[in-house]
Amino acid sequence: MSTFIEAHGLTKHYKRVRALDGFDLVAEQGHVVALLGPNGAGKTTFVRAVATLTRPDSGTLRVAGVDAIASPAKVRRVIGLAGQYAAVEPAMTGRENLEMVGRLFGLSRGEAKTASTRVLREFALDDSADRPVKTYSGGMRRRLDLGASMVGSPRLLLLDEPTTGLDPRSRIELWEAIRALVQHGTDVLLTTQYLDEADQLATDIVIIDHGRVVAAGTPTDLKAKAGRDVVELHVHDPADLQPAGRALATLGADAPRLDAATRRVSVTVENGTDRLIDAVRALDETAIAVDDIAVRRPTLDEVFLTLTGKESA
Repeated sequence: MSTFIEAHGLTKHYKRVRALDGFDLVAEQGHVVALLGPNGAGKTTFVRAVATLTRPDSGTLRVAGVDAIASPAKVRRVIGLAGQYAAVEPAMTGRENLEMVGRLFGLSRGEAKTASTRVLREFALDDSADRPVKTYSGGMRRRLDLGASMVGSPRLLLLDEPTTGLDPRSRIELWEAIRALVQHGTDVLLTTQYLDEADQLATDIVIIDHGRVVAAGTPTDLKAKAGRDVVELHVHDPADLQPAGRALATLGADAPRLDAATRRVSVTVENGTDRLIDAVRALDETAIAVDDIAVRRPTLDEVFLTLTGKESA
């Protein structure tokens, strides 16, 4: 299978800060690749390098088979970029925004109109196409911004935290729009601070820390790398949260995590099935009533913490 991004040994320094420090990544066509990492890990710097907005200090970078360092103009013809905030003109209509972007891409007036109509339909904005963007909801503006990056029919779409600031419904709508693009053959590289978003969208996940890749694989692969299971329960009485934590304290090497809002206790363990039985016995001995108890694989949040030693942003 061919690749849409190949990065080897990329470095980028800003004075004393090493934003990229020997960064390696190979992304295959037909995949959604999500970059995860704590703040300052190098995610946005890498996206800017792929978008030819930042020139690496050393290393090699190919995008869609093109040397992005030697031929940045060629790369710009095959990519689309949507940043963290919707870059649309509120005084113009949605259609006018898209037609303007199409003209900036070098399309003729007729081509820009045709491309705008197609994008408005694909992003379910046809009914609002001729309304000023200032009347759009936040989710509609983000969909329009995403659509603007697609007017030129790019082979690769770069998304830097695409759902920042959106409510849950708008996030789901944008996820659906991204999935539709992938089904039609667009490759996607995204950064996100939401691990559930990476779990929902990504074929492959790359975890970055201090400018280097510390882990990569499918969401399932990365969860397996955490190497341990999680025993999780919900107590019936909120007053039993602390006692339940104490009852399970000997099951794993780490202290149980308590969540008062959900009345949840979770503890990371080896041999989850055996420890589940031990947990039931311990709770029975202390007469703590639970609504449910189960053993599960770790979430991406827990994998992230294991691999980087930091909570997800």
